[in-house]
Amino acid sequence: MPRPKKSRKVTEPPRMKGFKPFGIPACELKMLEISIEEYESLKLVNYDGLSQEESAIKMDVSRPTFTRIYNKALKIIAKGFVEGKGIEIVGGDYHFDDDWFRCKRCFKLIQGKDNHIPCRNCPAFGDQELTLI
Repeated sequence: MPRPKKSRKVTEPPRMKGFKPFGIPACELKMLEISIEEYESLKLVNYDGLSQEESAIKMDVSRPTFTRIYNKALKIIAKGFVEGKGIEIVGGDYHFDDDWFRCKRCFKLIQGKDNHIPCRNCPAFGDQELTLI
């Protein structure tokens, strides 16, 4: 029997739900899925500029596990780019250190309910307008 999968630590949720290639109508678009931890691996290495070793520590996984996650994410992104497919960021085995919410009106990410400052898109803000991510 295989060992149970360990939950990976993610610092914050992605700001978007995915990407769509330019020039292909949504009705004809095929989507590929990338997990939130795969997204996090790309962000840590390519955006934040961390090494794979540093990124593995941040995600609370071993370096070989991180490399597998990262390489899988690269393959999915490359396939979507070459074949003109969209990328949807969904699910996975992950956890956040803090609670994250998304405003239902402006879709802004908020770390903790008390940190939401209503903007012009959020005139009547209340608990019912935030969803836990």
